[in-house]
Amino acid sequence: MNELIFRGVGVLGGGVVRALHATCRITVEGDAHWQSLAEAGRGWIWCLWHGTMLTPIWRHRDEGAVALVSEHRDGEYLARILEELGVVTVRGSSTRGGSRGVRALLRAAQDGRVLAVTPDGPRGPRERLKPGALFVAMRTGLPLVPIGVGVSRAWRTDSWDRFTVPQPGARIHIRYGRPIDPGSIPGGAEGRANEEVQAALDAVTRAARGEVEER
Repeated sequence: MNELIFRGVGVLGGGVVRALHATCRITVEGDAHWQSLAEAGRGWIWCLWHGTMLTPIWRHRDEGAVALVSEHRDGEYLARILEELGVVTVRGSSTRGGSRGVRALLRAAQDGRVLAVTPDGPRGPRERLKPGALFVAMRTGLPLVPIGVGVSRAWRTDSWDRFTVPQPGARIHIRYGRPIDPGSIPGGAEGRANEEVQAALDAVTRAARGEVEER
């Protein structure tokens, strides 16, 4: 019975995400930052806040990106929706380097796949960087591309991340920041690197939200 429920949530949720975004006015800034990596044949890591993931995943649907999803029960619902949108999911935690989720991400990176990591997940605090994203970047050698999302009108859940679901007809702005290359991080400088990633995510998020508020 649980499997039928999970499957139903995935099909219904994926359909709702596609239908909602079809009604929205979406603008994008900074595509060149990730497109230059793709054109060079390099993988990269989407780095975005957990509560804002829906629109970037919709935009990159059916591209076969690999996303890390928590092993909690609510993570199963999210995983089924992502899979319906063409995202490959692996289960685990980026904060535990030996977890099967991280091992799966490392294998995917070796195969040249694009990865997706939400550095404030799976339980927050909201929009505060934890070390997992940088750990994955340093282990894989893939650059982190910070992604900010602004939505003019949205439903937001009562969960820790205030998960954002755009309302029909909403204006949405996606902003991609400059890649952060883990190869440029000197040994023992992980603390400063975490501050850099936090600042980059704050900047693209602030800019994206400001764009839809100003128009």
